[in-house]
Amino acid sequence: MSLPEYGPPDLPGLEFDPFLTRALEQGAAMKVLLPQGEALKECWLVTRYEEVRLVTSDTRFSRHITGRPFPTMNRHLIPMGASVSFVDPPDHTRIRSVVAPAFSEARMKELRPHTQALTAELMDRIETVGPPTDLVEGLLSPLPLTLIGEIFGVPPAERPHIRRWAEGILVRPRDEADAERARALRDEAARYFADLLVQRRTTPAPDLMTDLARAVDGQRLSEDEALAMASLTALNGWHPMRNILANMVFTLLCRPPLVQALRGEEISVPQLVEELLRWIPHKNGIGQPRVAMEDVELGDVTIRAGEFVYVHYWAANRDPGVFACPAEIDAHRAGPNHLAFGFGPHYCVAPHLARLQAQVLLPALFARFPRLHLTVPSDEVAFQKDALLRGPVALPVAW
Repeated sequence: MSLPEYGPPDLPGLEFDPFLTRALEQGAAMKVLLPQGEALKECWLVTRYEEVRLVTSDTRFSRHITGRPFPTMNRHLIPMGASVSFVDPPDHTRIRSVVAPAFSEARMKELRPHTQALTAELMDRIETVGPPTDLVEGLLSPLPLTLIGEIFGVPPAERPHIRRWAEGILVRPRDEADAERARALRDEAARYFADLLVQRRTTPAPDLMTDLARAVDGQRLSEDEALAMASLTALNGWHPMRNILANMVFTLLCRPPLVQALRGEEISVPQLVEELLRWIPHKNGIGQPRVAMEDVELGDVTIRAGEFVYVHYWAANRDPGVFACPAEIDAHRAGPNHLAFGFGPHYCVAPHLARLQAQVLLPALFARFPRLHLTVPSDEVAFQKDALLRGPVALPVAW
């Protein structure tokens, strides 16, 4: 029997991928064919909650795949230098430990008043200009761009570079010309952060680039590791958050009863944010694979040593064996914890920053603009086609 093929999905809005629904129904792991691969296109796709948690935390599965040909959805891959994404502990732990304090829960508590003030300032500008407006351009993009720029110590005039780099790198190239442009942007970003690293050695500041410079000088990191971590974290500090916030606002605008409950304080804001993180299928396709280091029994299948395994967090977040009525948004859902930020050693480095922005922005937005609404039907809101993370191109609104 031929294996099912799983290509890059082209889904409208935030529709859940029906292929993943079928994979969830099939079992713990499903062998599939991906459209690209130098030597092979066959791999395992793991979608169920418990099995995803196992694969992402078990040392028998490695992310150290550099130099190995592996099956992929993307014909043109744009690796970010000495990326922590392809490193296992203890090196992964060593690299991550340098940047983690800048995104700790304690640091985010300190940042909350500033985030509230920045959100209010951006909404003041929107209100002054008046409707109609694009909420992405006026609020949902500049908020995370400003915050990640401040954390890294990127001057305000230079922060748009982060957006330009992310828009050109964190995409699925359609052809070799697209891939070449993405590589050029990746190299430009690396040069920028290399220059900033040099500056921070002579002129330290209370920012993450100074922390990285000190880590290089103290031989905790190589310079290549520091630059790859800077590029990866800065770009992901804007691009996913721009889309996460836009997806959340779009989802709420399509559900007036939820907005009413939010405005009436009938639901917990942190609980609503967690449920939206679980429910929204943020990613287009799949991420990086792992390779089995030995034979592993997973459910009723055996994954052989050397075989590649992809996990799908968004599918795990819809596992009906774990979440009751998973296709529904339940703002009072008590648990278990979702996997939107991943699991195991490669768990997202900045979930507290993501939560902070969503928890501040959502109640403030709908309190300031109680009659906020889309100016086009929801099915006419265009979504990005080639971005690695799903999100609306714009959110045209009035109030």
